[in-house]
Amino acid sequence: MPEGHNVEISHKLSEQKEDEQQSKARWEAVAEIIEVAVLAIVAIATAWSGYQAARWDGQQSLLYGHATADRFKADAASTRGGQELSADAAMFTAYLQARSAGNSKLEMVYIRRFTPDYRAAFLAWLKTDPFTNPSAPAGPGYMPQDRNPSLQSADRLNALASATFDQGTAARDTADRYVRDTVLFASVLFLVAIAQRFKIRSVRTATITVTLGLAAYTTFAVLTLPRR
Repeated sequence: MPEGHNVEISHKLSEQKEDEQQSKARWEAVAEIIEVAVLAIVAIATAWSGYQAARWDGQQSLLYGHATADRFKADAASTRGGQELSADAAMFTAYLQARSAGNSKLEMVYIRRFTPDYRAAFLAWLKTDPFTNPSAPAGPGYMPQDRNPSLQSADRLNALASATFDQGTAARDTADRYVRDTVLFASVLFLVAIAQRFKIRSVRTATITVTLGLAAYTTFAVLTLPRR
C-alpha cells in the first residue's frame, strides 16, 4: 500500500477521533451546565420548602392553641349558663309556692331574682294566662323569649373552636405536604450528585432525565400549595 495512502487514512482517523472528543466534550459541558443549574435551583427550592413547612407547622400550633382556649371559654360559659338555668328554675318553683300561699310580696322578690332574659320570658308567659288557660305553655322555659346568653355564647365559642381546629388540621396537612416536597427536592439533589459520577453517556442522560422529571413534578406540587 502506498505510504501516502496510509498517511491519509491515519489523518482521517485522527480527525474522526478529534471530532468524537469534541462532541463528547460539548455533551459533557451541556450536561454539567444542566446539572449545576438544577443543583442551584433545587437547593433554593429545598430551603424554601423547608421554611414553608416550618411556617405551616407553627400556624398549626397557633390555631390549635386558639381552639383549645375557645373550648375552655365555652366550657366556662356553659357552666355559667347551667347555673343560671338551675337558679331560674329554683326561683320559679319558689314563685309558684309563694303564689299558692298567696304571698304576693314574696312572689315579687322571686321575680326580681330571675335573670333578665328569663324574667322577660316569665312576663310573656304570664300574658298567656297560664293558671286558667289549659293550652298555655308549661312554663317560661317554653317561651320563645327565654334565652340564655351564656349558653348561646358557649354554642358560638364551640362552633368557633371547631372551625379553628379544622383550620389547624388543614395547616398540619399543608406542612406535611411541604415536608414531603422537601424530601423529594433532597432526592433530586442526590440524583444529580449520582449522575455526575457516571461516565457512560446513556446512563448519565437517563439519570438526568429522571432527575429533571422529578424536579418538575415536585416544583409543580409546591407551586400548587398555599404559602405563608
